[in-house]
Amino acid sequence: MNAWRASIAAAALSAAALCQPSAIPPTPEGHPDFQGIWTSASVVPLERPAELKGKEFYTPEEAAENAKKVLGISSWERLGVQAREHYNMSQYGLDLSQVKVAPTLRTSLIVGPGGRIPPYTPEAKQRLAERAARNRGHQFDGPENRPLQEQCLMFSTEGPPMVPAAYNSNLQIVEDAGHVAIVQEMIHSARVIPTDNSPHLAPEIRQWAGDSRGHWEGDTLVVDTTNFTDRTAFHGSTENLHLVERFTRIDADTLLYEFTADDPHTWTRPWTAQITLARIEGPIFEFACHEGNRGIANTLSGARAAEKAARQVKGTQSK
Repeated sequence: MNAWRASIAAAALSAAALCQPSAIPPTPEGHPDFQGIWTSASVVPLERPAELKGKEFYTPEEAAENAKKVLGISSWERLGVQAREHYNMSQYGLDLSQVKVAPTLRTSLIVGPGGRIPPYTPEAKQRLAERAARNRGHQFDGPENRPLQEQCLMFSTEGPPMVPAAYNSNLQIVEDAGHVAIVQEMIHSARVIPTDNSPHLAPEIRQWAGDSRGHWEGDTLVVDTTNFTDRTAFHGSTENLHLVERFTRIDADTLLYEFTADDPHTWTRPWTAQITLARIEGPIFEFACHEGNRGIANTLSGARAAEKAARQVKGTQSK
């Protein structure tokens, strides 16, 4: 671990280096070989910090300094949550310094001068405000009000699209003649993507992870996903979300993953993010999260206890 942290500056990739062709032997079908276990863990946030404004890339020295700073704090602290409220970070893998991170010069995963998710459309603002009003004060009423990830049904970072999580940002890719399968360590998601030019499902058939169809453009795997539902809204998206993902093998230990998200009912324009995946030895571990597990029961029992305490205080004050 110390060796990794000490070498972060030397390992930082330049934008030009990401364009060098690789000499990885292809699969028997002649396609690039993406198989293996990878991590999307990153020291770069999805959206660019406001103080960096239009700065899209760090210098190698700045990237090394940013990596050193981020690797020095836990994932929960990076997300604005106090580490003392959670598990031992080092014991449970929540300390990013314990994880291999693919170096990058980007200041945000979102590409372009803005580096941030585009503004919501007026329609989306109204929809999200109405949803927030309905949920206000009722988010702990029952399991149906809790997010899918808390119910161990689907985690928001599993994808598609696949974005780094606070921890367990690992995935395994397997290929055969007509499919590419991606298994996520977070919860239990597995995507099987046909690459045989078969058409999408009928529009009336909707799935939480959408319907993904892949094809090859040279050495890049392009995956087109439609047929989402609004249950797995990605940053407020609707069932009309259209996602295009691109996978490109850079070298033996690096895979470039890019996605473009488009939903005219949610954002004022499409937007794109790039994530550099690093090869890791693995293995992928069982997350052991299942529908109806103790987590949500404990959350709701805590809510009932808080409500009971509030009623008791109110009753005492009224006397």
